[in-house]
Amino acid sequence: MKILVDTSIWSYAFRANKPEFKSHVDTLIEIISNNNIIIIGAIKQEILSGYSDIKQFQKLEKKMIAFENSTIRDDDYIQAAKFSNQCRINGVQGSPVDFLICAVAYRLEVKIYTTDKDFFHYQKYIPIELL
Repeated sequence: MKILVDTSIWSYAFRANKPEFKSHVDTLIEIISNNNIIIIGAIKQEILSGYSDIKQFQKLEKKMIAFENSTIRDDDYIQAAKFSNQCRINGVQGSPVDFLICAVAYRLEVKIYTTDKDFFHYQKYIPIELL
């Protein structure tokens, strides 16, 4: 089963070894080891945008190159807008990147691995599955 891994999980993996992140990092390692990882360019951008130090950025960039971006289609952007509108009518706001993640996961019929609480709210109104 393929899993689209959100920025929050990647952030745990690249932070200092904090015990509270261990289970998430272990799950990420398992997903990668089983070749079940899916990532999109927008997530890579979010991850890399957190590093203004050029040496840290380049180090992380080399690690992230190992993960091929899943293709985003024009229909994904339309679906993301529909998801955004559906959530908004129900009083739930979200970012364009979050809804793009939801749209790609929906099209590919994969789960999203995240700790971002916004996705738990989205799930009430749009057909996404969370790990």
